Amino acid sequence: MKLDVDVLRYLSKDDFRVLTAVELGMRNHEIVPTELIDRIARLKHGGTYKVLKNLLKHKLLHHDSSKYDGFRLTYLGYDFLAIKTMVNKGVFVAVGRQIGVGKESDIFEVAREDGTVLAMKLHRLGRVSFRAVKSKRDYLRHRSSYNWLYLSRLAALKEFAFMKALETHGFPVPNAVEHNRHCVVMSLIQGYPLVQVKHLQNPETVFETIIGIVVRLAEHGLIHCDFNEFNIMINDDEKITMIDFPQMVSVSHRNAQMYFDRDVECIFKFFRKRFNLSFQESIDDIDGSDEEGDEAVKPCFSAIDRSAGFLDKELAASGFTRKDDEDIQRFIEGGAETDTNSDSEGTDSVEDPNEADIIDGDSLHLTEEDKGHESQGKEENCEAGESSGSEKEEASDKEENNQNAMGNEAELVKSLSKQRQRAIAAAHRGRKTPASRNSYKDKGGRSSHNSKIQKQLSSW
Repeated sequence: MKLDVDVLRYLSKDDFRVLTAVELGMRNHEIVPTELIDRIARLKHGGTYKVLKNLLKHKLLHHDSSKYDGFRLTYLGYDFLAIKTMVNKGVFVAVGRQIGVGKESDIFEVAREDGTVLAMKLHRLGRVSFRAVKSKRDYLRHRSSYNWLYLSRLAALKEFAFMKALETHGFPVPNAVEHNRHCVVMSLIQGYPLVQVKHLQNPETVFETIIGIVVRLAEHGLIHCDFNEFNIMINDDEKITMIDFPQMVSVSHRNAQMYFDRDVECIFKFFRKRFNLSFQESIDDIDGSDEEGDEAVKPCFSAIDRSAGFLDKELAASGFTRKDDEDIQRFIEGGAETDTNSDSEGTDSVEDPNEADIIDGDSLHLTEEDKGHESQGKEENCEAGESSGSEKEEASDKEENNQNAMGNEAELVKSLSKQRQRAIAAAHRGRKTPASRNSYKDKGGRSSHNSKIQKQLSSW
């Protein structure tokens, strides 16, 4: 959908109030009911329905009455909300021409009050050319339900965070200015996409710079995943700037090596075809060793040192898990310990080269002395055996006494418990069970009369 900013001039506060009401309602509804929009907007005298009709005319809303009467935001209405917020913040005051279009976004020129030209990127996920967002991107993470506007907002937030972090670490990226909803404002790069460049003065230098950026990203814990000639900008001085960051993943991702090798292969393939850079193919020798060639020039993912930083941890990049965080903390804590212990281990491992000869000479003298003192050793061993035998007997006597004492205590406990049980049983036998309330009570019959006579006879 084409962005027509002229309509923005004629929209009133009530129009933006209704647009905001529809946006709030879309948090819980795919199609927001008209009654709900009216309750959220709170316009007087039923003005909501009149505003809805005006917004529908400018295609800022979409009307759906298949299940119930409701509305939803279009990308144009979402654009107007983001642009209005940016203008109110003073980020820019004018919107210019469209300078780029892709499968996930549109890019426009915007101008500040002082005349500075910036770039505004509007994310537009859900186009027909790229609908496999759920499988190709990790914006959803563990969410099951979504809409395209919300996914575009997540993509913009992620790109702004990556751009800010990479800029602080000295990477050649645009300067991130501001973001709101699905809109990201950044500095405008004065250059051209590398895919449009036909000739370079120093193609080898440019090639080495680009490969160095890929390796340096991996050393900081990130992989671009879409590093090709379409996402590399180059100016007249052959200075490189990389763009497009929402799809970046961590080096801990399960497919990290595949993404890294793919980025490297894209650069090699482009420079081989476009600028005729020759890379010698690897030739296998008989022994299996490879000569220096294409495989030797290509950076190896397993050989990358991650000591430069952990940007994937700071930005929670895709593939970075809690286990990786624990491993990093363990590595940082263990690094100091290994450094302090390395010196002591090194001093212990140093040995005198003449020490072995001295030990051999001493062993020869000891063998001769041992032959002369064998008899004395046997006698001493006998005496030591007798003394050790007496000590063993004393220890065994002590253990038997302790065992007897423990046995007596156990028997005493058993006897006391038996006596207690007998006393309880005798007490229960001596008690008479009280008659229940429901028991039969004799109310004066022949049986009761006979019982009285028997009592008198027994008393006599």
